[in-house]
Amino acid sequence: MAHLLGAQNLRLEFPTRVVFESITLGLNEGDRVGVVGRNGDGKSTLLSLLAGRREPDAGSVTRRGGVRIGVLDQADSLPHDVRVCDAIVGDVEEHVWAGNPLVRDVLAGLVADIPWDGVIGELSGGQQRRVALAALLAGDWDVLFLDEPTNHLDVEGITWLATHLKTRWPAGQGALVVVTHDRWFLDEVATLTWEVHDRIVEAFEGGYAAYVLQRVERDRQAAVIEGKRQNLMRKELAWLRRGAPARTSKPKFRIDAANELIANEPPPRDTVALSSMAMQRLGKDVVDLIDVGVSFGERTVLRDVTWRIAPGERTGILGVNGAGKSTLLGLVSGAVAPTSGRVKRGKTVKIAVLTQQLDELKAVQDDRVSAVVATKRSTYLADGKEMTPGQLLERLGFSSAQLSTPVKDLSGGQKRRLQLLLILLDEPNVLILDEPTNDLDTDMLVAMEDLLDAWPGTLLVISHDRYLLERITDQQYAVIDAHVRHLPGGVEEYLALGSGNPPAGRVSGGKTPAGRVEAKPRIETTPAGFDTPTPSATQPSATQPSATQPSATQPPAAPTLGGAERRNAEKELAAIERKLSKLQVEESVQHEKLAASDQSDYTLLTELTAELRALETQVAELETRWLELTDQLG
Repeated sequence: MAHLLGAQNLRLEFPTRVVFESITLGLNEGDRVGVVGRNGDGKSTLLSLLAGRREPDAGSVTRRGGVRIGVLDQADSLPHDVRVCDAIVGDVEEHVWAGNPLVRDVLAGLVADIPWDGVIGELSGGQQRRVALAALLAGDWDVLFLDEPTNHLDVEGITWLATHLKTRWPAGQGALVVVTHDRWFLDEVATLTWEVHDRIVEAFEGGYAAYVLQRVERDRQAAVIEGKRQNLMRKELAWLRRGAPARTSKPKFRIDAANELIANEPPPRDTVALSSMAMQRLGKDVVDLIDVGVSFGERTVLRDVTWRIAPGERTGILGVNGAGKSTLLGLVSGAVAPTSGRVKRGKTVKIAVLTQQLDELKAVQDDRVSAVVATKRSTYLADGKEMTPGQLLERLGFSSAQLSTPVKDLSGGQKRRLQLLLILLDEPNVLILDEPTNDLDTDMLVAMEDLLDAWPGTLLVISHDRYLLERITDQQYAVIDAHVRHLPGGVEEYLALGSGNPPAGRVSGGKTPAGRVEAKPRIETTPAGFDTPTPSATQPSATQPSATQPSATQPPAAPTLGGAERRNAEKELAAIERKLSKLQVEESVQHEKLAASDQSDYTLLTELTAELRALETQVAELETRWLELTDQLG
């Protein structure tokens, strides 16, 4: 692979601390790198150094001659008096950019709903960010540095961006380095992961799921990382292995390694126990929306919505920006009054809302964190154990020194965590989270999810973070064309609806998993724009495939081998698995040799490292062949 750029012995120091010390990295053709780490550890700074926007105090960054580098910073902004079209394509003739399939793909994926001749200053912040991203992606670059590119993108936009980046360059060409807290996105686009921590950058193979596995193993072997953080990552790994089916399509030897690590790890949530506790605290009735509609002037946001929320329900809400998600949850919380229909709330319901605006902290911004927490409860029950507010703060990443910090001086992520803690200490039994991932890094997202796992109330979440929705909710609904639609197939079904190709056999209405029943069939506007009646749950639809007749929309089955070819493939597969098991043992022995060797004997270390790299190469080749054979066998 051709070398694109490299960093040698980088050192960077701010007035109050050293950010990097002796960092050496390389970026080659075909690299797709995801950058993770705690907020403030230097992820954005690393991108600035590699892109040439900041000079190191020591060391150097070298770039291959002629390499074209494109950068999207979090702070990048466009001139407010420039038109959208000029910002994206400049003075290029229309027939030139319109004939470029890359530019057409970018325009359709990011700015199709933005006026082409509109002025940047008249757009919302989210729209301006999308125009800036489109302007970058419309260019021809060898290397792309993207800092939080998923900010202000909805689920559809994030899915489009992942597909675009995976297909933007031919295999083995171009390079991508992306900082993001969206873990689903990391898994989709990254083949390498750089973790920025403690003045260093540590490299891991694979995306987020592979990074978690390797990090847990590293922590276990080193035995120097505190037990609390390690347990959180083990629980995260358990979720990855028990989660969506797409994450389970891993080679058997990888599955065995993961299963060994999580053998004694309980499920992330004891759903039955939490539901029982929720029933005791809430009673049978939580919030019922009955034939509710909401209109603002001539615009109808919601129409004929019937939604009965059950105790202990954990629901994610999906929908494009402006579809009415916040309005729907405003009906639940009482912040929005219905135009038609009625809202019924249980007598024991106590609702709390985690807003995007940090409203809960405005009144205490001059107080110290410890003083704010002291006004709440003295203990909190989490994972069956009583914890003090101080212990909860520590669990959410606060150090003891930060307890004496005024609230106004906290970072955005720290304020977000404190906001959540204060809400939980008030003991609500219905919690509404509106974009809770803002300003949180991946470690803090894991900590927040772990805390919510043990919370027994009803949870309603709006988020564009697909990973978070799948992680902390058990079912999803979508706001589509002013109606609320249940999604038995989750986010994948929602994306299929958006593309006009709903999964075969899916019907809305009827009985939902929590026992809620729609009062009547309703007319729903499909993404293609046609009004079609929702079929009854008990009456077969003419468009539904029968149990014996495959749907015309189903993809054809993958070709499988037969006869002698199949037997030969099965024999080769078994031989590969035996060989991989043997190589794993050899790798472990080689690691032990490296650990036990004299670290000053560079000749020996070089020989041992070369032997280890040869073993790793064999393993990689066998893994590739293993995947090819499993695909052929079906």
